Amino acid sequence: MTLTHATIWLFMLLLGGTAVAALVWAFATNQLRDFQAGATSIFDDDEPIGEMTDTFPGDEAMFQSDQSIQRNLRNDGNEE
Repeated sequence: MTLTHATIWLFMLLLGGTAVAALVWAFATNQLRDFQAGATSIFDDDEPIGEMTDTFPGDEAMFQSDQSIQRNLRNDGNEE
């Protein structure tokens, strides 16, 4: 029973240490600095922010572009 408890505690410490190391790495390399830039980096001129471009054949009339999102967001993604 003691070996089982020691193994469980060792695993928990290893997992916790890995999580802390990952968080330290994320702060050190500025991974957590600008979430909005990462969220909008997938959009380009062919698929602008706020415009639905994915449709099934025959359903084009069902999707209308939502211009309110584009009006409320500036280029950097911050609300006006």
